[in-house]
Amino acid sequence: MLSHVAIALLIQLAVTRGLRTNWWAGAAAAACWAISREITQAEYRWIEAYGGGLRANMPWWGGFDPRVWHLDAMVDWALPTVVVAAVALLASVSSARSNRARR
Repeated sequence: MLSHVAIALLIQLAVTRGLRTNWWAGAAAAACWAISREITQAEYRWIEAYGGGLRANMPWWGGFDPRVWHLDAMVDWALPTVVVAAVALLASVSSARSNRARR
C-alpha cells in the first residue's frame, strides 16, 4: 500500500515538474493511475471468479462489479488519491502565501 503512495507521489512530481504545470495536474495524473490500476485488478478478479478464466467472457462493466471489490482494493486507490490531493492543496496554499508576501 505504501508503495502505491510512493509511486503516486513520483507521478505527481514528474508531471508537475516535467510539464512545468501546477501540482493539481500532477495529482490528477497520479489519481488516474491509482484508480485505473485498481479497476484493472478488479477485472482480473472478475475473470477469475465469474469469467471462467477467459477475458473474452468479461462484460465491459466487469471491473466495476461490486462483487469483486474489497476493502484493500478501495484503500489501494483511495489512499494515494487523498495523499496527492493533500500535497497539491498544501502546495497551492504555500504558493498563495508566498505570492501575497511578495506584494
